[in-house]
Amino acid sequence: MSADGQIMDSSSRTLEKLENENNKNGSVKQVLLDGCVPFSHQVAGHKCGINNTGVLQHPDGTILKQLQAPPRGPREMNFYTQVFAKDCTDKRLLDLQQHLPKFYGTWMPRESPHELYLKLEDVTRRFLRPCIMDVKIGRRSYDPFASKEKREEQISKYPLMEEIGFLLLGMRVYQINSDSYITHDQFYGRSLGKDTLKYGLSRFFHNGQELQRHAVSLIISKIRSILRWFEIQTELHFYASSLLLVYEGSPHTINKSKHKPADPATEHQQGEPQSKALSFQSSLTHSRPYCHDIQHERNTNGKHGGSIEEQDEEIGMGDKKQFGQEETVEVKMIDFAHVFPSDSPDESYMYGLRNLLSTLEQILKD
Repeated sequence: MSADGQIMDSSSRTLEKLENENNKNGSVKQVLLDGCVPFSHQVAGHKCGINNTGVLQHPDGTILKQLQAPPRGPREMNFYTQVFAKDCTDKRLLDLQQHLPKFYGTWMPRESPHELYLKLEDVTRRFLRPCIMDVKIGRRSYDPFASKEKREEQISKYPLMEEIGFLLLGMRVYQINSDSYITHDQFYGRSLGKDTLKYGLSRFFHNGQELQRHAVSLIISKIRSILRWFEIQTELHFYASSLLLVYEGSPHTINKSKHKPADPATEHQQGEPQSKALSFQSSLTHSRPYCHDIQHERNTNGKHGGSIEEQDEEIGMGDKKQFGQEETVEVKMIDFAHVFPSDSPDESYMYGLRNLLSTLEQILKD
């Protein structure tokens, strides 16, 4: 796709394939913004832009997250830009890349050229029946520069955040018997106390028949890898950031069996839809680059350099990978509107990671 949002032939073919799949399932997604459609796997996060749809899916398989109001949106864009800069030499940031969705620059739709979107990897794309959970990490969900009112508001939403160190923002879990999904939103997560947290978290790994113990074990391994990165870095502090946990819900995928996608119309929604309110702070005075003297480079397709064929393979338009054990789960850090430079370890985020790991390990032991 060109920078102005014009659809290329390969993207058009992908869109046609997506629409055909939706038609077969009896549910036609609304096509918006140069062939983009609402992202069907969003379990939490802000919703804004055209028709308040939230995250969009581009015909080439990437997802589009609209930039939030300043300073949050520009701060998040700056974070991705610096981490994925081609000439970044900061080893800590280069190591961090493996724990984030790939970043392909920014994108603007022809219909709304005043809107700017982050173009990101869809980490659910390789899964046939993705089970997805968004977990906010850290002892507090407000940054050091938040107003007193903002701090009180965030604390009141989940007073246990300081003690527990994480909050379930939403989940979507595939159920084998009904070939459908159950969902839980942020209100479910906030209803969990210290005595019910382990049970609430374990529901994410239950497919209606049994606990997916292999998924728990593999996700623990990936979270430990993220914790190791935090234990050796002192450059950044993350506030109100999340982990996106994904595992394959289909029992047939590892055996390479074909299985039609579950009909979104059969989902069971529990609670109300989750929405993160936009902040209209007007200053970027507390942000600075994370790699010095680095400019973000992207070609006319709004992506980093490299051939179109290489980029298409990167973002998922090539053949899907064969599934092995490691490929049945994924854990990525997301939401970086409140990332700030520091010169000390991020104890708050590590506290949350360690408590999450401890809870997952207890689930495995039971």
